[in-house]
Amino acid sequence: MTDNYRVFNSILDNDFYKITMQSAVVKLFPNRKARYKFINRGEHKFPPGFDQVLRTAVDKMAELQLTKDEKQFLTVTCPYLPPTYIDFLEGYRYDPTEVKITQNGTDLEVEVEGYWYRTILWEVPLLALISEFYYVATEQERWTDEEIVENTIQKVEHYKKLGVKFAEFGTRRRHSYNVHRLIVKTLMKHSGDNFTGSSNVHMAMLYNTKPIGTHAHEWFMFHAAEYGFKMSNAMALEHWVEAYRGDLGVALSDTYTTEVFFKQFDTKFAKLFDGVRHDSGDPIEFANKTIEHYKNHGINALYKYIIFSDGLNTEKVESITKATQGRIGISFGIGTNLTNDVGLRPMNIVMKLTEVLTSDNEWVPTIKLSDEPGKHTGDPRMISLAKEILRIKE
Repeated sequence: MTDNYRVFNSILDNDFYKITMQSAVVKLFPNRKARYKFINRGEHKFPPGFDQVLRTAVDKMAELQLTKDEKQFLTVTCPYLPPTYIDFLEGYRYDPTEVKITQNGTDLEVEVEGYWYRTILWEVPLLALISEFYYVATEQERWTDEEIVENTIQKVEHYKKLGVKFAEFGTRRRHSYNVHRLIVKTLMKHSGDNFTGSSNVHMAMLYNTKPIGTHAHEWFMFHAAEYGFKMSNAMALEHWVEAYRGDLGVALSDTYTTEVFFKQFDTKFAKLFDGVRHDSGDPIEFANKTIEHYKNHGINALYKYIIFSDGLNTEKVESITKATQGRIGISFGIGTNLTNDVGLRPMNIVMKLTEVLTSDNEWVPTIKLSDEPGKHTGDPRMISLAKEILRIKE
């Protein structure tokens, strides 16, 4: 492995919702197993030997462990994480044998399998490594640090003029670790109160800001496999409440379309959760539906909020702000446009939960039906079945 390839140096270099979900899984579902698969949406071509470089980095991740300073940070900053979980994380080690990496020509395949409470941490680091190594392996030259800083400051000034709150959500498709640090450092220096924190726990600790996140699509996808599509949203929300008792109160709405979600996001959940996160489909249409939903349940939408997080840039943030400001609380989670806006084509890659070994000891395929049909993922037959059961028409 050459010096050009950097491996992870912190176990907290991960999205916060992986930590919060892992804690809930350890408590509620310690016996379930899961499978994940890398999806190359952008059809990127990987050069020869890329799989071996990635394999070496993955093997090195077994050496990571929670430090005393990191444990203290979690204990103080995240009081809703049980001390039993933080002790568990202190003893946790990545197991590289859970990750299978193969390359056929320019196509890369990455699969993960093991107990869900263990494998849940692999997704984000794997995507970040693939992204960083891809730019090195293909010898693409990014902007200088000075240009990246200036570009980021221009965005910050735009958001400050709009008067909006925003967080950095860009770990999984960042250009590189060094660029990620440069971005967060710049945001901390120039954003003032407009910058609310980072989804990356390591970055939040380094720059003394708030780690931000609750749960991801896989939380609902697991519940669909375990309890059925009809019960997936309600059971996922119930179990989240059981795990966190009102903390971490932002619900993700679009795993099986927002329309289906709102049917089960009843008065109890609407009052209990602080707000919802938008991650696919038309954001303004979503905001209108959300405001109307709260109104129908006798709730003043100004006491709730939406976190918008779907492919945001300054233009999208401005249009959403103009359409929603003063009607409901709003905040933005900006990912790739912050951490991979460096003069190169950002990667379009994801890693999804594909199967769950449920309580009846059978592997059940998982799917996601977002508010954009093109973003549906999973087994086509299962997608058709879910649409029929949930009465989804497109």
